[in-house]
Amino acid sequence: TGNDFSDQVKLILNAKTTVAKRNELHMFTVLPQRWIVERSWRWLDKCRRLWKNCERALNSSLQMVVLAFLKIDLKRY
Repeated sequence: TGNDFSDQVKLILNAKTTVAKRNELHMFTVLPQRWIVERSWRWLDKCRRLWKNCERALNSSLQMVVLAFLKIDLKRY
């Protein structure tokens, strides 16, 4: 259940989680936070350097993601 999952994450990772609950009618609703993540992944898909995992070190790959987001931010402003 959601509470068990939340308790385990708190115990193991010491992190706070929120579990999205279904409403009473069980109708599909779009959660606004999910679109932020999906939009960010789409922005990263446009960067050719990130298409293939050609970096040997994980730190280099992480820095390429940071640089890609920096490029996106600089283009926007």
